[in-house]
This record gives sequence, structure tokens and C-alpha cells, in this order.
Amino acid sequence: MSLIRVSSVSKGYAVAGADTVWALRDVSCTIAARSWTVISGHSGSGKSTLLSLIGTLDRPSEGEIFIDDTRVSHASDVVQARLRKKRLGIVFQEYRLIEQLTAWENVAVPLVVTPLSARRRRRRAEELLGQLGLAHRSRHLPRQLSGGERQRVALARSLVHDPEIILADEPTSNIDRETAERVIDIFGKLHKSGRTLVVVSHDERLTAAADRLLTLEGGRLVR
Repeated sequence: MSLIRVSSVSKGYAVAGADTVWALRDVSCTIAARSWTVISGHSGSGKSTLLSLIGTLDRPSEGEIFIDDTRVSHASDVVQARLRKKRLGIVFQEYRLIEQLTAWENVAVPLVVTPLSARRRRRRAEELLGQLGLAHRSRHLPRQLSGGERQRVALARSLVHDPEIILADEPTSNIDRETAERVIDIFGKLHKSGRTLVVVSHDERLTAAADRLLTLEGGRLVR
């Protein structure tokens, strides 16, 4: 059963004094529930753009994106925000941690808008950090963490509200091999637990672990 459906999606950007630059052109694909899909391609092929569109962080210029039967690409900002809050966990390539907050505080940020008390938010955040091997770093600021540790904090933040769908942009690109293997193992456990994973990556280890590979070239889906 398809959980995510991308239908004839294109994304263009207006450039002053030039024709529209197309990051994606007429991309169509489906992603099954509980599957693990890797989106690959050379730099500039449109991988991150497609992930952002699926995650409702941007809107397509043409075409539609559905999650279940909801046309999320044309939903209101309020509906999209509710979707991200309840069903999507997004791991950004550049981490996007708040420098003034500790590791556990960064992880707990998505829970601020929930009915959970401050004590329960902290407990949930520290539990996740412990599962990711960061219990001893929970009170450290981002600048006091290594790249691999920041990546795991970002991953914990994406999981703190127990999302059904996890979207990750190059999760192993800026970390050492040992940490990358730890992250891949975490993704494997998430997949086995029933999460749907959509991961942008050129890491062959991630590709080998996934159910399915989608390849983009020049903004078009070629495989």
C-alpha cells in the first residue's frame, strides 16, 4: 500500500535575468508504508529538493504530493505544520541545532507545543539520548559536541514525538565511519520497528540496507 505518492512534480526557481531553473522535472513515484527508500544522485540532481517537498517544507511548482489520501502539497500552512508535528520526523544535513540550548533541550523542542509537562519532556529527551549513546552529553551545548554527536542529537530530536515517517538528508555525510555505522544501525532498527524511512544519500552502505533505490539525474527520476 502506498503511503506517499508523488505525482508529476516539478520545482522551479526564478533567476533574475535568466530562464527558470528547474530543480525537479516531472517526477512521479510511490513509497510504501513501512519501507526504507534511499534517494540518490549527483550533487544538484534534486535529491534534497524532493525530500523537502515530501516533508512539506516547500511546495512544488507543478504536480501534487499525497500522504495517504491527503494532498499535502496544496494543504494550508496550518495543516502542513500539524502533519509535521504528528507524523513526520525530519533530519537535516546541517543539523539545525539551537546553539544556546543543551543537547536535551534541543531534543525536547518539538514537545514544547504538546501537553507534556517540562519534567516529562526532559525525561523523554534524555531517554532518547541514552538510546543513542549520548546520555553523558545531554547537558552539553552543540559547540561542545562532535559532528557525529550533533548528528545523533538531531536524529533524537526527529524521533522525540514518535513519528511514523522519517525523512533524512545525507545523515552520514559529515561524520566519521564508526559513527556513520552507528547511525545506519539505528535506521535499521527504526525500519524494523515499522517506521517508513526516506533517506537522501550517496552512501553505499545505506543503499545496501534499504528496500528500494530512487535515482535522480538533472532533476528527473531515471531509476
